[in-house]
Amino acid sequence: MDIIEILKEDYQRFPANQTYSLYAPDVYFQDPLNKFRGVNRYKKMIGFIETFFLNPKMDLHNIQRLGDTIKTEWTLSWNTPVPWKPHISIPGWSELTLNPDGLIVSHVDYWNCSRLDVVKQHFFSEKN
Repeated sequence: MDIIEILKEDYQRFPANQTYSLYAPDVYFQDPLNKFRGVNRYKKMIGFIETFFLNPKMDLHNIQRLGDTIKTEWTLSWNTPVPWKPHISIPGWSELTLNPDGLIVSHVDYWNCSRLDVVKQHFFSEKN
């Protein structure tokens, strides 16, 4: 199966049952909160989202491949497990770089909002 199709399926069931075999063992990951190397650390981060967040969801808006780069556009949303369970939404995009074997060696996430905007959503979000 094509890597694009596998990624589409991963986004649909995120954060459950991700296809970690797409990633090189020493994959570099970066987002506005984290920066690390290694697929095991990546698995732990996804596991944290799966265990801690309520109703985590990753809506994929666009995915395209150009040579050894895949760009995805998405919105990550969840409810935070505090008494008022605010709905949090982060629009963003990812840039994935493939090695010659077709494995993802770099996964960098960007947000279309600031970290402060995300914090504010916990206190000023609309009721769902």
